[in-house]
Amino acid sequence: MKNMSFGQKVLTFIRDNTVPIMFVVICAICIPLSGFSFSYLLNEIITRMGRNIFLILALLIPIMSGMGLNFGMTLGAMAGEIALIFVSDWQIWGIPGVVLAMILSIPISVLLGAFCGKILNMAKGREMITSYIISFFMNGIYQLIVLYMMGSIIPIKHFSVKLPRGYGIRNTVSLLNMRQCLDNLLAIRIKGVKIPVLTFLIIALLCVFIIWFRRTKLGQDMRAVGQDLNVARDAGINVERTRIISIIISTVLAGFGMVIYLQNMGNIATYSSHSQIGMFCIAALLVGGASVDRASIGNVFLGVILFHTMFIVAPKAGAQITGDSMIGEYFRVFVSYGVITLSLIMYETKKRKNKSLVGQQLAMDQLSEEAK
Repeated sequence: MKNMSFGQKVLTFIRDNTVPIMFVVICAICIPLSGFSFSYLLNEIITRMGRNIFLILALLIPIMSGMGLNFGMTLGAMAGEIALIFVSDWQIWGIPGVVLAMILSIPISVLLGAFCGKILNMAKGREMITSYIISFFMNGIYQLIVLYMMGSIIPIKHFSVKLPRGYGIRNTVSLLNMRQCLDNLLAIRIKGVKIPVLTFLIIALLCVFIIWFRRTKLGQDMRAVGQDLNVARDAGINVERTRIISIIISTVLAGFGMVIYLQNMGNIATYSSHSQIGMFCIAALLVGGASVDRASIGNVFLGVILFHTMFIVAPKAGAQITGDSMIGEYFRVFVSYGVITLSLIMYETKKRKNKSLVGQQLAMDQLSEEAK
């Protein structure tokens, strides 16, 4: 980098940050077209930051341990939903209900995380696609539990939660009595912009935990495993166990994040709340400049701001341009999947290019040795 000219440095920066730059351009175009006031836009972004950041932070530890983007975080989201269904049935609301739901989600998340981690250990090098398929498989089990087993085998008594037929959970479970209880406690308003202080304090604690965790023995082991499995194994690290622990931690954190997310929303879409959560969290992380093998807390915050700014302004901007707000809806869903695809293609291209450069360097070294 030191020997590069200014132009080369700029090109390198653009190449390494293509996705964030693309989203900055999209937001810069869509914000004026949307016509939203600055205070409204800021209020919406802060609300979405409080709602989503905890979930996205749950993705960082598997990336650190070399397991890529954990689409299996959906399992943790399911655990959080099941815990909230029980809390709703018991009619425990407010902060006590949120805390109890987080506690109840832990054993479910640990079991699901251990299951997912063991499966991923059998698919080394293909963790992302495997975790994606696992989330589909476990979604079927989740549907079976909430649609048939809850109320018939698992006791569910409250009429507002249970279907009229006597078993199964309603399509929507109301969390109105705990809606934004975390966000409203200690909240402050500055010129009409609501800042959920308690929610951001919880997020800050998780950020501190991740920074501290990276410096622990287990955190160092995960980084070693992420860099090279064989070298880590030769160093005496139990690679399989370390990888499973990273997935368990991610799943537990995703369960907590889902409780925070749903208390902000004020209801549970029982059969669909979790279905796209992994996709949107991963897209937001990639928008922030992360990759399959490198992600930071800064990428999380930048990604949430850019991704959700686009989510807010795209429908209104689409309506202004075409007269149909659905264009904006289609655009933002298209972009969500497109960002993941583009990032994965760029990562694989860069990986192959680096391998080619390493091969060329080895060949040149061999030729110079023969010449001597």
